[in-house]
Amino acid sequence: MIVYVVFCKDYEHKRGELMGMLVERRKDTRGETQWGSGAKWARQAFGHLVKDTKDIYVFPKELEMTSDDERILVEKGVFSKEEFLEVQRRIGQEMKTEPE
Repeated sequence: MIVYVVFCKDYEHKRGELMGMLVERRKDTRGETQWGSGAKWARQAFGHLVKDTKDIYVFPKELEMTSDDERILVEKGVFSKEEFLEVQRRIGQEMKTEPE
């Protein structure tokens, strides 16, 4: 499963500010690169939160998940910063508890 972690450029502090996460539902990004597809979608989903949508950028990330977890993420699709951090925390906990 591909997720896009969305950031906004913070010129004052010279770093990116986490905005949220997008979950890719399509297997084929229709001829676009992962970055192009994710950036276009991120600008639509989070564009109202920034002055200039060109300040939004994404990092595609491949996640290995169980089908139940994947279904829950796909149903929601767009996650806020707080929701993303909670999902990331839960994934980290599950990885620690998995038997080797």
